[in-house]
Amino acid sequence: MYSTQLPQTHGRVLSSSEIDKSQPGSGGDLESSLLQIYQHHHRNSLKLRDQAEKAKKDAIKKAGRVSDLLVDAVNGGVQESFINEKRIEVEIRALAATIDRFMKQTDQWLAASHAINTTVKEIGDFENWMKSMDFDCKSINAAIRNIHQQ
Repeated sequence: MYSTQLPQTHGRVLSSSEIDKSQPGSGGDLESSLLQIYQHHHRNSLKLRDQAEKAKKDAIKKAGRVSDLLVDAVNGGVQESFINEKRIEVEIRALAATIDRFMKQTDQWLAASHAINTTVKEIGDFENWMKSMDFDCKSINAAIRNIHQQ
């Protein structure tokens, strides 16, 4: 930005009373004073530019640090959510396996209870058959006794 370099001169800034005392015809004192003012201004400008650059770099570093802290804070929550999601998925798989096992066991119990019901019905049918056979036998026996007694 400030690429041109001015020659540096050594001198001091004259006060306004010293400028008045100088000869009106000599422009050397005024010229050296202006050059000195310019150089002083240039040094101050360079210092200000350096300070501004340092402040800018410091602000960039601090902004980067804040950004890193925010990312870490957000990532921490995301990471925790991811871990919880994986735990939930493992639990879901375990529960699905347990449900499948219970469904198979329930189907076996239903089949066993159906078989028992069928057997009980058959026993009941057999009992009815036996009662009817017993009645038929008693009827036949009674008929034969009646015939035999006559």
